[in-house]
Amino acid sequence: FNRIDIEVLSVVATQVKVIQDAIVKHAVPMNREPIYQALPPGTPPVPVGYFDFFGDMIKLIPTTSHYITMNPGYAGRAELPDNLK
Repeated sequence: FNRIDIEVLSVVATQVKVIQDAIVKHAVPMNREPIYQALPPGTPPVPVGYFDFFGDMIKLIPTTSHYITMNPGYAGRAELPDNLK
């Protein structure tokens, strides 16, 4: 992550946390809106509700994934922010 400003990386980590929290919340059918409570949270990918993503309502498909990779020991590597550890 030596090519990404640490401030930008911290914002991305915050955004990822919001998505993860929405997945956890909507994993319990009773936490969903009534029209989504009977839907399975798996294959095939189906929306299980909406969540607030910094002012935008986003449809949640809980089988989504994201990857953040790094190259440990790379010369010039910046320390990760606490919200990414």
